[in-house]
Amino acid sequence: MKFDINKILENLADAGCSAKEIETAKALCEAGQANALMIHLRKCRCHLMDELYQSQRKVDRLDYLVHSVQEERKNAG
Repeated sequence: MKFDINKILENLADAGCSAKEIETAKALCEAGQANALMIHLRKCRCHLMDELYQSQRKVDRLDYLVHSVQEERKNAG
């Protein structure tokens, strides 16, 4: 199976994947290992989803702080 390696690597970089993840994908593409590439891409996706969840928790904490300060201001004056 022939892959458009440049397109895959460009998309991985745009998605924020690490240099190691991109290099692994490149090696799998060059070797024509479609099944291994799919597994690797799914792992990359899971990694990015974990980062998304961590960021969401941080935003939730800040939202809570903003709400708390607004309530304090409202009650104080």
